Amino acid sequence: MPLFGAGIWHFGRYVDRYATDGYGPPVDTLGAIELAGQVGELSVVDLTYPFDPVDLPVERVEEALKGNGLRAIAVTPEIYTRRFSRGAFTNPDEGVRRQAIDLVSEAAEVARRLGCDYVKLWPGQDGWDYPFQADHAELWRLSLDAVRELATNFPDLRFAIEYKPREPRNTMVFSSVAKTLLGIEEIGLPNVGILLDFGHSLYGGESPADAARLAISRGRLFAIDVNDNYRGWDDDMVVGSVHLTETFEFFHALREAGWDGVWQLDQFPFREDSVEAARAGIRVMKAIHRALGIVDREALAAAQRAQDALAAQRIVQRALLSVMADQ
Repeated sequence: MPLFGAGIWHFGRYVDRYATDGYGPPVDTLGAIELAGQVGELSVVDLTYPFDPVDLPVERVEEALKGNGLRAIAVTPEIYTRRFSRGAFTNPDEGVRRQAIDLVSEAAEVARRLGCDYVKLWPGQDGWDYPFQADHAELWRLSLDAVRELATNFPDLRFAIEYKPREPRNTMVFSSVAKTLLGIEEIGLPNVGILLDFGHSLYGGESPADAARLAISRGRLFAIDVNDNYRGWDDDMVVGSVHLTETFEFFHALREAGWDGVWQLDQFPFREDSVEAARAGIRVMKAIHRALGIVDREALAAAQRAQDALAAQRIVQRALLSVMADQ
């Protein structure tokens, strides 16, 4: 059975432009770790940085993680907040660009202290909103220069870029698996890779299974986040709640390629109980893992060689539905 993880934000309070006061009470870093510990089957968490409150000592975080049987797999610096509303790595103000690099560097030091596997980079404010707003070549150069500087300064750490087509900017610089891989190739360092968010891939019109195989083929798939959506927005719904077959195909692609990483939740349970939502996502992923063990791989490979869609569907449905019936 794989290890299961979750972004710590899964257990936080959510806001939107309608419920600006939030869905539920505020939850600080230690409170979120406590909730993650209640799930029962989580092994690791991805922590946002700065912690909440900002003066929370890393020692307290270490104690909370240990007390809840958890390990920090990653640290995600918040380079997408209001301070960076005009961009983090691509901000027109050189001073703000330096603040973004400094913040990631602080997060990298924390990641070292916590023994994390990687630092996640999600530069959601790096991009553009209107035609002619920006020089695209300059945005590209600034993005790659920043990541290259960080990866050079911390050669012992891995940096995983989480791409997304849009939101909060109308178009993000790192918007697809192909474009992100091109950027990583230009950066030219071995410790830069991709965090593939299943929902971002759906939202961007990709096949997540195809995107995963592409990243793996270049040795750049460092981590995954799993959720679901209706493809029109990054809804961050419970795993398998909409695209169950594509979720199964995604994990099948990972297994066939020999990728052996943490199966990590990135769900936003706005109106649901966060602990129960995590348990629901893990329950689906455990069923998928069991289905991977019973699917007729030889028959499926033969159907794929023949590109026989109906035969392939019968094979995967037989495996998936048999285990889902036992849930």
